[in-house]
Amino acid sequence: MTGGEVAGILVAVFWAILVSFLAVVLVRLAQTLRATTRLVAEVTEQAVPLLADASATVRSAQTQLDRVDAIASDVQEVTSNASALSTTVASTFGGPLVKVAAFGYGVRRALSRENRDSREKTAAPQSRRTVVIGRTLPSPRRRKQKD
Repeated sequence: MTGGEVAGILVAVFWAILVSFLAVVLVRLAQTLRATTRLVAEVTEQAVPLLADASATVRSAQTQLDRVDAIASDVQEVTSNASALSTTVASTFGGPLVKVAAFGYGVRRALSRENRDSREKTAAPQSRRTVVIGRTLPSPRRRKQKD
């Protein structure tokens, strides 16, 4: 065998190894692509119902939010009506009631002064209080008299 034949055999062996290696890589790549296709199909089968459920949930939430919005606007209307009613009642009855209460207080105070004045005239004279600059000292205690 000559050197050219040996070189040709080496190139042929190298070429056979390279083709075998590429064939193995292509087979593995084909298996990976099949597995990926299967996985994508399974995910799609599961994702479509999940997306439908999510869409239904979002629609339901939107309906509930619309209801809450309607309730909130009704509550706001009731609050403004109650505020207007409160203002009306306060302006209608507030002034006269304050005047009646003040009149009643004045009458009670006048009656209590009359009663106090009449009791002071009939009761024994009270002792005077001692005044120290800036302070008033209490009256001395009286002894209770037995009847």
